[in-house]
Amino acid sequence: MNKTFTSLLNRQFKMKKLGTLFILSVFGLQAFAQPIDSNLVKSINADTIKHRTVQRSLDSPLPDPPFPTSDWDGGPLIGSDGTAPIYPLQKLLGLTKTHFRVYGWVDPGADISSSKHSNAPTSYDLIPNTVMLDQVGLKFDLQPNTVQTDHVSAGFLVTTIFGTDYRYTTGKGYFSNQLLGNNNKYGFDPAEMYGLIYFPKIADGMLLKFGRFISPADIEAQWAPDNYLYSHSLMFTVDPYTFTGAQATFKLGSYWQLEVGVDAGNDMAPWSKSAQINGLLMARWVSKDNNNSLYGGINALGNGDYTRQHDDLQMLVATWGHKFNKTFHMMTEVYYLWQYHALVGGTVITGPPQPFYTNVGAGAPIPGTMQAVGAVNYFQILVSKRDYISIRNGYLSDPQGGRTGYATSYSDHTIGFVHYFNDYIRIRPEIRYERAYADGITPYDNGTKKDQRTAAMDLIVRF
Repeated sequence: MNKTFTSLLNRQFKMKKLGTLFILSVFGLQAFAQPIDSNLVKSINADTIKHRTVQRSLDSPLPDPPFPTSDWDGGPLIGSDGTAPIYPLQKLLGLTKTHFRVYGWVDPGADISSSKHSNAPTSYDLIPNTVMLDQVGLKFDLQPNTVQTDHVSAGFLVTTIFGTDYRYTTGKGYFSNQLLGNNNKYGFDPAEMYGLIYFPKIADGMLLKFGRFISPADIEAQWAPDNYLYSHSLMFTVDPYTFTGAQATFKLGSYWQLEVGVDAGNDMAPWSKSAQINGLLMARWVSKDNNNSLYGGINALGNGDYTRQHDDLQMLVATWGHKFNKTFHMMTEVYYLWQYHALVGGTVITGPPQPFYTNVGAGAPIPGTMQAVGAVNYFQILVSKRDYISIRNGYLSDPQGGRTGYATSYSDHTIGFVHYFNDYIRIRPEIRYERAYADGITPYDNGTKKDQRTAAMDLIVRF
């Protein structure tokens, strides 16, 4: 009887010990993560517990609208619902009960400039003192569900544009003769064409992107609805626009993401004779209150050889986002670009010169390493639910002329106001001043002026 009684006591002690350890483990997880429903703890395995303790998506730091995005750089954000709103075209087609999205926008613009023939190297408002069609964009979009952690989910994105802005997104091998061979004013570009697969059990979620996609770096974006202002900084104008390859984004806890990728080089298809293998390694961190964000790393790294009259830009980049309060926030970006055996002016356009762009033909060889440094700061002031003011100051050092065709440093300064009439229509008036600083160098108005003043505005209509 004594042995039996002692055995029962030992069993009870062991059970209490295990129960105590289990309870302490649950409290330990709760101390470092979101609260877990106690009713679920008994029914889910350790791997599922791990995923559910990771906060899937932080609260958005910014209101969208009026800002073009509600989050910091570094998307796609795993754990956040990336499904676009239902726009008028979708309603017209009767596709309101699906996660698939089809939508677009029209973006005409106009400017008054101190230059007569060309605003280059300014973008995207390239042509002075006229009205132009910058972009007509059309998207076909099915986003995978990265909020859940139970099953693999797939999707895709296709974006095509027509307008003068095709000149900046064109990739060699994608209908590129419109620009590289003919220097056309207007053109078409299928700038995004990629598939998406989400794997919830890799890290805290992994999203694989494969195809042609936008270069992940930069505050500014290629599509008009995604930008704070109408025009772009000079540093954005001359850096990589699109890659073709594969990119994996890993969610690592609640505040980190890591991007790893491989591609065929900036702005060229893998079947282009200029294509070269490049790698990408970028990291994104946000603070617990989501008022600060750091995003940066290696946007492109490979041989870096300028090949067959086309750039293969190498790029180190970092971006800092900071929210002061509900009214003020800012974004700051810096980068360093380089490549080898480049030509003055970069990628060669062999087509005939046009009044709005005369910098065609091969430039002089640049011995050794071509280098460029860029920096830009955006300071935003929220005025109302439909209005904000944006102040942008940018800098570009192009000491050998490898990016703009002129060996000089530049600054550009812009103040803009953005007003939404409704969820689908907005205007973006702005004033801008920019200047080149090297003695005797005159990049503006086809190489005749040292500085430039513009007043510009575009109209974005989403459909």
